[in-house]
Amino acid sequence: MHIPLPQFARRRLFEGHQRSIAAKQNMVALIVLRGASSIINLVLVPMTLAYLNTTRYGIWVTLSSVISWVALMDVGLGNGLRNELARAFALSDRVRARILISTTYVLIAVIICVLILLFHLINLYLAWDRILGTPSSMAQELSLLAEFVFAFFCFRLLFGLIGTILIADQKPALSSLFEVLSNFLSLGAVYILTKTIPGSLFWLGFSVAMLSAAVPLGGNFWYFLGRYKVYAPSFHFVQLRHARVLISIGVQFFMLQLAGVVIFASANLIITQLFGPDEVTPYNIAYRYYGFALAVFTTLLTPFWSAYTDAYTRGDMQWITMSLKKLTRAWGILVVLLVAMTLASEYLYALWIGHEVHVPLLISLFMASYVLIVAWSNIFAYFINGTGKIRLQLWIAAGTAVTMIPLALFLPRVWGLGSAGVILAICLSLLPGCVLWPIQVKQIIRGTAKGIWAR
Repeated sequence: MHIPLPQFARRRLFEGHQRSIAAKQNMVALIVLRGASSIINLVLVPMTLAYLNTTRYGIWVTLSSVISWVALMDVGLGNGLRNELARAFALSDRVRARILISTTYVLIAVIICVLILLFHLINLYLAWDRILGTPSSMAQELSLLAEFVFAFFCFRLLFGLIGTILIADQKPALSSLFEVLSNFLSLGAVYILTKTIPGSLFWLGFSVAMLSAAVPLGGNFWYFLGRYKVYAPSFHFVQLRHARVLISIGVQFFMLQLAGVVIFASANLIITQLFGPDEVTPYNIAYRYYGFALAVFTTLLTPFWSAYTDAYTRGDMQWITMSLKKLTRAWGILVVLLVAMTLASEYLYALWIGHEVHVPLLISLFMASYVLIVAWSNIFAYFINGTGKIRLQLWIAAGTAVTMIPLALFLPRVWGLGSAGVILAICLSLLPGCVLWPIQVKQIIRGTAKGIWAR
């Protein structure tokens, strides 16, 4: 019997386990929101490229990726809050939830104040023209831009905690709304700049970084005066003894994030140093092109981290196993999508950004492989992260970070792969996790995990 689509959709979205219903509804909302964000980025990239030119665009991408390392400076407190808060929500413990939120806000506020002061002092002696391989005439402009971008990224670190709270409450779609709004406003800002100030790297960077902090700031006022009023940060609820719990797991997440920065964010810097800022642009174009597929898959995964925390806290292993099977089937669909994207890449690149920038096929092939490796690993890593048993991940990530940089320096020069060699180095470094994470997940679910597998 044929089922009308609206009725079928209602059955898919509103029937089943309550946790599954929430996950499916969030997926649909996330697909819409991230689809909108991707469309905005598709427009933003060529607009920014035309506004700055290829070289300045490469400089901006590299500078922003380097300064984005400030996201590490919460010492993992954000992810620690995410896990502990999800447990508090699962147990309906409102008081502990507010204590965790208040303590985290105060700790990160102190951290960013110290960071901004330290960076201001250090920035006086940094030669950004040498770091980014630019003409010395740009040194002063880059130094001033770095100062503002760093400060705004620090504030985004603090204000972005509202997104962490939403994710812990299994409402990741609402958290993703901040990204859409920020991208939309950035698009508007770049458009205004094209009409008012010709080719200014400083004003583009200032506007985009400022908006990335202003949007979550507005979110804090919106939610803490409304839905989360009972959880609003208060000095009265700050308890440093709970900070030990947050820091204990947070430091481990911090080390994972640090390894991730070395692996991913350093790629732009390595390419700049080896081949110049011009070569960052085709790498970044491919990263954004294939990043669309990774964003779609991450959309499917996003609701599961905190949902896994909830299920694991309640001992619901059956739901966890069922969810993992569905996600592995979704990965198979991702393979087909990436093959199609690679076959059509040359045509779609030209349609998207014109013929000003050429992206070699080898970069596309390795970037597609990178997306597949990351997506497969994350299927299992999200569950591991949700349980907080990340010690094995920590050791493997450290080994990956150590091996990636030598490979990234070796492959491009010795094998003549150019910037594609940097992507290949990342892929090779990430392969161990593809094998180890599924093994650890199986042991945790069966209750047989011991030693480092259970820590």
